Parts: sequence; C-alpha cells; structure tokens
Amino acid sequence: MSEKSKLTAAVCALALVAAGLVFATRGAQAQQTDRAKQIGKRLMCMCGCKQILTACNHVGCQVSGAMLKELDQRVARGDADDLILQSFVQEYGTEVIAEPPTKGFDGIAWFLPSIALVGGLAIVIVVILRWARRPVPASTGPKVPDELLARARAQADRETED
Repeated sequence: MSEKSKLTAAVCALALVAAGLVFATRGAQAQQTDRAKQIGKRLMCMCGCKQILTACNHVGCQVSGAMLKELDQRVARGDADDLILQSFVQEYGTEVIAEPPTKGFDGIAWFLPSIALVGGLAIVIVVILRWARRPVPASTGPKVPDELLARARAQADRETED
C-alpha cells in the first residue's frame, strides 16, 4: 500500500470514529429513560405552548430542552418521582403539573365533572317525566258552536259548487 492510500484510510477511519462519537453523544443526551419519560408526561412545558413536557413541539423551544435536561439529571441521581415533581413545582409553580392532585381540595377537580353530569341527567329525566305526565287537552282550540259550524260548512259548499 502506498503512503497516500494509508493516509487516506487513516483519515477515513478517524472521520468515522469522530462521526460515531458525535452521534453517540447526541443520542445519549437526547435519549431519556422510560422513567424520565413517564415523569415528563406528568409535567407541562413552561414555554407557554400549553403542551406536555415530553410532547412540546414548539419550534426553537429552549425551555423544554432545559427542563428535560434537568429531569434527566434528577432521574440519573436516583431522586424519587414525588421529589422530582415537587422540585419542579417549587421552581415553576403549580402550573407545571399536568394533572391536578387527587388529594384534598384539588380532588374536587376530578369529581366535579361526574357530579355535574349526573345532576344534569337527573334534571333532564325529571323534565321528561313531567312532560309525559301532563294531561293532554281535549281540543287544541276554542269550542265553536254547532250553529256557526253548520253555517260555515254550508257557505263552503255553496262557494265550491262548480
């Protein structure tokens, strides 16, 4: 092998190694563990896009990147899920939590829609039952005396005798 081909082969090998390291580093940084993804689904991105942290597709969003990096670091340290969530709440406020807690006063947010649905259904059933039990009037209009009715029929017969 010539000196030039050895140099070309060495440069190609070095380029392949460098490219592999770059892609491996990027992949390792971007790749989240399953646990981090599960916790990220419970958090909101705070860039203003109103999306779940792991689903933020806001173009050029630097907030989600920083939040995901912080989340990955906390998961890598082995922090408990509740501790991670509380740290995000302390940093960003309660708006960072994607779903309201099921404990205490916040639990009403889970039960109120069901209560409203049952209440509305009960009102509809009561209204329908009242309408069904309402007496039907015998006639729909005022009572016409028989004499006037006979005169009207006679006049209609005279006018249509062609």
